[in-house]
Amino acid sequence: MATYLIVGGVAGGAGVAARLRRRDEHAKIIIFERGEHISFANCGLPYYAGGVIEDRSSLFVMTPELFKRVLDVEARVDSEVVGIDRAKKTITVRNVKDDTTYTQAYDHLILSPGATPIRPPIPGIDHPSIMTLRSVNDIDRIKTAVDLSETKRAVVIGGGFIGLEMAENLKHRGLEVALVEAQEQVMGVIDYDFAAQVQQHMRKKGVALHLKDPVKGFGSKDKSVLVELESGKVLETDLVILSIGVRPDTGFLKGSGIALSQTGAIVVDGYFTTSDPSIRALGDAICFACPLTDHSITIPLAGPANKQARLLADALIDGNKRPYKGTIGTSIAKVFDLTVASTG
Repeated sequence: MATYLIVGGVAGGAGVAARLRRRDEHAKIIIFERGEHISFANCGLPYYAGGVIEDRSSLFVMTPELFKRVLDVEARVDSEVVGIDRAKKTITVRNVKDDTTYTQAYDHLILSPGATPIRPPIPGIDHPSIMTLRSVNDIDRIKTAVDLSETKRAVVIGGGFIGLEMAENLKHRGLEVALVEAQEQVMGVIDYDFAAQVQQHMRKKGVALHLKDPVKGFGSKDKSVLVELESGKVLETDLVILSIGVRPDTGFLKGSGIALSQTGAIVVDGYFTTSDPSIRALGDAICFACPLTDHSITIPLAGPANKQARLLADALIDGNKRPYKGTIGTSIAKVFDLTVASTG
């Protein structure tokens, strides 16, 4: 009986676990998730803060209890993998709640740690009212802040997908919203002509845009946050959502000997095999060849992660018969009354 250990329990990790169980009813499958929740809908998090999704339970596709009962997959939450011993084929796991550690042996190790929000060393960035969005706990903190009667204003830093969705949902809650973007346009993945239409639409909806004006620092004034821009403008606000991008969450692999790219992404082949043949990886934390340019890319989207999960599980069971051909990064976002899509 093979033992499969999976690091990360959201789209990629949970998908691999489900597919492995369907393909091998006797395997021992354990998911390790650092957070309190598994298999939740990342894309729905901003809409929960905005009140569009009213029922918090709607965010969860699967719970650890349901995973165990339906698929006999053990999901250990509050369990952070902090090290890998490739020679012994074991991982070291830290219990987040009591800070104890233990080791677990594997036949096959699957890495799906996802990505972590970028927090650059900007002066004042540790202010408690400056928040990022990655997990259910993050959106719980954001929603708690938004629900306070004294929260009237919000500044979103970053004009990517999450930034625009947060701006829309904060506006939906009745807040005064400003969006700050260091580049000359929002949604850097689309042409400027299209971005200009998005920007005009956002202004009509009451979102103040500060483009081509990076954040210089953060300050405090009574209970407010001061957002200081390079232009000299100072925005006073009650809440800041930092959404300037993500990076592969692979810090725990340092010293493991597993090959990483310059960006920290895990290098894999067409069957998701890392530089260690017993370890495979998928999702936001891997890099692979773009089918259009052949350059190494990372695509932090749930759609590709779900497809990769099925292919990775099949490769383990069938023996590398169907390679992954990559993704060209198709994405679609709702921005108020517009639908904006890009590919390539």
